[in-house]
Amino acid sequence: MSDKKGIVIVCNLDTRGEDIVFVKQLIAGRGHDPILLDFSMEEPPPFPGDIRTEDVALRGGLPIEVVREKYRSDRDTATNNQIAGASAIVDDLLRQGRVHGIVGIGGGTATLVATSIMRRLPFGFPKLMASPMAAHPAYIDKYVGTRDITMHHTVLDIVKMNPLLKAQIVNAIGAICGMVEMTLGTDFHFDKPCVAISSFGFGEMAVQTAIGMLEEAGFTPVVCHAQGKGDKAMEEMIRDGAFQGVLDLCIGGVAEHLFKGNRDPGPDRLLAAVEAGIPMLLAPCGLDILSYGGRADMLEKTRDRPQYVQDALRVQVRTTADELRQVADVIAERLNRARGPWTFLVPLEGWSSLDRPGRPIYDPVADAAFVARLKERLDAPERIQEVALHLYTPQFARAAVDEFVRLFDATGAAPRKRAGAAATQEALQT
Repeated sequence: MSDKKGIVIVCNLDTRGEDIVFVKQLIAGRGHDPILLDFSMEEPPPFPGDIRTEDVALRGGLPIEVVREKYRSDRDTATNNQIAGASAIVDDLLRQGRVHGIVGIGGGTATLVATSIMRRLPFGFPKLMASPMAAHPAYIDKYVGTRDITMHHTVLDIVKMNPLLKAQIVNAIGAICGMVEMTLGTDFHFDKPCVAISSFGFGEMAVQTAIGMLEEAGFTPVVCHAQGKGDKAMEEMIRDGAFQGVLDLCIGGVAEHLFKGNRDPGPDRLLAAVEAGIPMLLAPCGLDILSYGGRADMLEKTRDRPQYVQDALRVQVRTTADELRQVADVIAERLNRARGPWTFLVPLEGWSSLDRPGRPIYDPVADAAFVARLKERLDAPERIQEVALHLYTPQFARAAVDEFVRLFDATGAAPRKRAGAAATQEALQT
């Protein structure tokens, strides 16, 4: 193979040396350059890595002897030292152009160390973790978070090579080699302003329609799935400067965080755009429901409310007027701090595909309580625009995109050609 790539192998050789030799041979056999990074903390390894654990320890700030002592008495300190040292070394390799992918092999500690390094690497950089911990529900959020890390569930522990384990390791190494051979890299260029769109199944028609309208208006739309992790990732990418605006149609994560729903994106929802000063068009899709599927305690607590059952894991419970007032307080407090232009577009005929007359989730009284409280709490209530439309329609998408374009153009951005974007201001009833 002519296009040789450097692939870092993150491992602890003191307990898994024999198996890692096989991994290194597989990568070399594919024509790539395996770079063995050893972070061993318990015992001296049977052979040194290409990057020795002694060097990893010192780069983290502690001599290896102290790391081994801490491993027995203060394991968290030892582990964090090795993570810091290994991350700094991988960053150096990346800047030098010597590394094009990273793979972790091992159990719980190796998974924690390797994925902690991976989470610091840029979007699009090939990252794969092969581990029996890859599907552990208690830890997967800690390992992956919002980053593009591929988890390969080996099922078996990475201990003592056998035919079943060999098959899993071969598959994992085939995956990382394929990634580095086909990757588009991490340097992304857009010839049009990039706009994030929050998406959710119960608002999908508006989102899908808005995508084409944004493209016609001269933008590059990027859809972020507002299921907790996707909208949290969107917030992080806004802070990183990836987006020049946001069509935030599905902001239900604010309610999910307040009331401990399954789609909780954390406490910072909306804040990235508020602080960045980019144009925001907001809509209330998802605020009408809370996701409590698989949560017997929460379903029991809310058993008297209307529910929509998709399956055992996805049960949507209607939010109350009181809950929506609390949500409005949070949203208003954040929007009052916004450094850029924004509009909150309220569809008067329903907020999602579930929120329609004749369906159990439909509750216009609760919806109205939210709007009233939001107007009361906002410093600029005129920025709320109410439209005689249902959110789950192409017509609402048209109104949302037109208003976003107006906000964007008001920032003084370069003129754009708006092919096919007929204004529908008559739909706006303020």
